[in-house]
Amino acid sequence: MHSYSTLSEAVNDLQRRGYTDDLAIGGHCLVCNTRGVSLDPAEFEIDEFHRFEGMSDPEDQSIVYAISSIDGHIKGILVNGYGPAASSLTQELVRKLATH
Repeated sequence: MHSYSTLSEAVNDLQRRGYTDDLAIGGHCLVCNTRGVSLDPAEFEIDEFHRFEGMSDPEDQSIVYAISSIDGHIKGILVNGYGPAASSLTQELVRKLATH
């Protein structure tokens, strides 16, 4: 697994490795707006993830996920907060991510 010092370094390398779709939380699924696609938790896999903590603010925590759809059509990145700043709706999806 790769190791990164910063969130931007992780995102840039994942994009170079083909994770080019931007993913977002959308209710109980992930959404790729540019393709008009929604992915339920059973429709995607988490290939890898990387956590980062803010340098000056402990609440500035983020995690980047490299995600691919089961059907192989989507390969993208989800950047999300975790810890105290994360929303409960986000945590519902993160439960799937926490199993990896």
